[in-house]
Amino acid sequence: MSSKRVFRPAAALLSATTRRAQPATNGRLYEAARQTQISLRPLSISARPRPVLRTTSTSSTVAPRSARSIFIQTDSTPNPDALKFLPNHKVVPSEISTPFIEYLNPRSTIAPPYPSPLAAELMNIDGVTSVFYGPEFITVTKSPDANWVHIKPEIFSLITEAITSGQELVTVTKNDSGEGGQEAEEDSLSYNENDSEVVGMIKELLETRIRPSIQEDGGDIEFRGFEDGYVRLKLRGACRTCDSSTVTLKNGIEGMLMHYIEEVKGVHQVMDQEEEIAMQEFAKFEEKLRAQKGPDAAPTTPGKDSLDSVPG
Repeated sequence: MSSKRVFRPAAALLSATTRRAQPATNGRLYEAARQTQISLRPLSISARPRPVLRTTSTSSTVAPRSARSIFIQTDSTPNPDALKFLPNHKVVPSEISTPFIEYLNPRSTIAPPYPSPLAAELMNIDGVTSVFYGPEFITVTKSPDANWVHIKPEIFSLITEAITSGQELVTVTKNDSGEGGQEAEEDSLSYNENDSEVVGMIKELLETRIRPSIQEDGGDIEFRGFEDGYVRLKLRGACRTCDSSTVTLKNGIEGMLMHYIEEVKGVHQVMDQEEEIAMQEFAKFEEKLRAQKGPDAAPTTPGKDSLDSVPG
């Protein structure tokens, strides 16, 4: 009985000693590990293993320069020989006072004040007759016998290459020689303190109500003066060579100006010399065609002011 009573306290004493020694042993191991971690901090050594794919993920974030792509949208215009290209990129530089630039021949693309390498390349395409730069669009006009199926892919390629390479679409230079190119003019619809009240109202109406619609069709409008109640305007871009330009001026622009401004009696279209020759040739063709078809033939250019409606 006595030995049994002695054994139990010894066992209890052993277990208590073990319990007291366990935390002490663990504490020493924890302290040693902590001291090791502290000693490794100045050397910037992390205890966690470095990811195996770290180098691969870093290199994948660097995209090659050729991977950049743009989306060029095309819009049709009332002129079947003109297409509007929207590269989602600023076309006419902001430092230029005019909202548009028009290149009618290859010489104008390299002459001051606004030479354009892209326009020069576009004009070199077989069948392209003119290039028009709007604020954020490019209108390309072709000859009637050319086919868009053959022209469009090359236009897409040239515009894409020019924009992705960071090439300046328009270079502003001074025309010191005074030869070639086009004159640097301000926007004809901009405010001028010397304008009369009527001219100011005409410009404001053209700028806010008419220009946006014409730009949607791939062109623009130019104010050339107001004389004896008649507004002198010039259409540019796709509208310049459009067969329905006369109808647009008379039925659209003239009607709106006369409705809002009582001093306006009508609108006259201003044409360059080459445009007047083209219109005369077109009028002769219309007369010849009408004579062949007879008086009951359907008009080829509909509208009250078309050539077919002129009494003859």
